[in-house]
Amino acid sequence: MAYWQWGDPQARHMVLCVHGLTRQGRDFDTLARAVLDAADHPMQVVCPDVVGRGQSDWLKDPQGYQIPFYVADMLVLLAQLQPGTLDWLGTSMGGLMGLVLAGQPDLPDYARVRRLVLNDVGPSIEWQALRRIGQYLGKVAVFDCEQQAADALWSIASSFGPHTQQQWLALTRPQIKSLADGSGRFTLRYDHALAEPFKAVTPESAAQGEAMLWQAYDQIAAQTLLVRGAESDLLSLQTAQAMTHRGPKARLVEFAGVGHAPTFVAPGQLQAVLSFLLR
Repeated sequence: MAYWQWGDPQARHMVLCVHGLTRQGRDFDTLARAVLDAADHPMQVVCPDVVGRGQSDWLKDPQGYQIPFYVADMLVLLAQLQPGTLDWLGTSMGGLMGLVLAGQPDLPDYARVRRLVLNDVGPSIEWQALRRIGQYLGKVAVFDCEQQAADALWSIASSFGPHTQQQWLALTRPQIKSLADGSGRFTLRYDHALAEPFKAVTPESAAQGEAMLWQAYDQIAAQTLLVRGAESDLLSLQTAQAMTHRGPKARLVEFAGVGHAPTFVAPGQLQAVLSFLLR
């Protein structure tokens, strides 16, 4: 498993940033720089490429592409890095991983989350959002150039909210890789077999998973910030409001003009996270 490490590798205070379903750790380049620029003490920001994405290896058995296995991988990473103070920011899938981990009792000191940022995700996930994601997940795509790849990705990710062309290209470049055939064309940097366990989800299994996630959420002791795109189709306003009244009683921040999910490139989004993590 590859990871991107920013700041002082010896710093005891770590912010672990974990990406969404088909993304990778370079999504947090802007956020990592902002954290380090704003911090008044040594810090490091660590952004893993969850297995099957980015620079990390792919699994032989795609059934390993599920949250419990990802959380186990993160525990191994944390055991290696041994942070003294751990904050977790997770977007979508990365947020579910943080929720599950932070909701576990009797964690070793290096894995205890002090502050948790859940980016547009909670224990209840809207079924129509899962169906939308399933429409593009796992489809092999080939692009003639970076701009064509950026345009194609934007067609399925415009809910991320307004971005300049430069910002979106910066988010796209780590997301693609050159084909090995020497043609100069590109494809996406994730294992399309991720779709196999995802497409096996049924409304019934989703409901069972939801009950387990609420149980974990109710056991979280970390201070929690819940970030929501006001137009999100994955995290409903009803679920978000429920999360402010139970478990860690998350503080809710919403961003207008954004769906699923904020990218922490816009200044207002950055400031909301920085004030929570560094205050």
